[in-house]
Amino acid sequence: MVIVSGAPDTNTISPPPSQIKWWHQIQLPGGYVTPGRDRSAEKLASLRLPDLRGKTVLDVGALDGYFSFAAERLGASRVVALDTYMWQRPGGKDGFDYACRAVDSSVESMEVEVLDISPETVGQFDVVLFLGVLYHMRHPLLALERVASVTRELLVMETLVDLTFMRSAAAAFYPRPPLAEDTNWWGPNRAAATAMLHSVGFERIAAYPAKRITRARLRGAPRRARANVELTSTTPSGSRLRFFKDAARSALAQSRLVAHAWK
Repeated sequence: MVIVSGAPDTNTISPPPSQIKWWHQIQLPGGYVTPGRDRSAEKLASLRLPDLRGKTVLDVGALDGYFSFAAERLGASRVVALDTYMWQRPGGKDGFDYACRAVDSSVESMEVEVLDISPETVGQFDVVLFLGVLYHMRHPLLALERVASVTRELLVMETLVDLTFMRSAAAAFYPRPPLAEDTNWWGPNRAAATAMLHSVGFERIAAYPAKRITRARLRGAPRRARANVELTSTTPSGSRLRFFKDAARSALAQSRLVAHAWK
C-alpha cells in the first residue's frame, strides 16, 4: 500500500503536544527546538550535501522529517519524505506532521516499505537520502538495489559501520530475539559498504567518516558519561561484565560512515 500526502492544510500552529516522542532536533518558528536525541544539525553537516537547488529529493526513513525539511530549505524543487516502520506505530508520524505545519513546508509524505521502493511505486529522484537505515534492514543488499533503482544521480547514505579494523569487506551480524526493541541487524565495514554500492550499479563512490570531534560533542561528553553510568547501575550484576565487554567492543570496532554514490 502506498499513501501519499502533501503538507497538512492548516493555518494555526499550537505548541508541540507533550506526547510526541521526538528523534530529530528541528528548529521551529519562535526559536523552539524539538527535544530529539539525534544531533541532527551536526549530522547534516557531516553529509557534505551537494547543491540541491532545483533537484528532486527522496528522503528514505524520514521519521520526524529534519533532513526532508533541510533539503527543501536548501532549494530542492520537490522533496518526498518516506517512512513506514516508525510512521505506522501509534503516534509515530505526529512529529513529522506537526513540524511540517510549523515550518509551512511543502514536503510530501509517502508510506512505502523500503523493499517495495521502485520507479513504479515512488518515481525517480535526482538525489536520494538513505540515512540511518541500512543497518536496520534484514536484507541490506536488496534494500540498496531498491534504492538504486530510483536514484538518477546521487545516493547519500549514512550508516553504522562495524569491524572497522578489517580492510577486507565484511559485516557483523547482530542476532536478536524476535520481539527485541533494538532493530539493528547488520554492521558492514567500510569496504563492504562501498562494495555493496558498486554491486548495485553505482559507478563512483566517496566515503567519509561521519563522526567528527566538535565543540558540541565535547560539551556533551559529561552528559553521555552520566548516561552510561546510569545504564550500568541498572544492568543486573550478573550481566555487567558482558555489558562492559560489549561497550568496549563498540567503542573500538564501530563508527559511522557517510557515502556518496553516483550513477
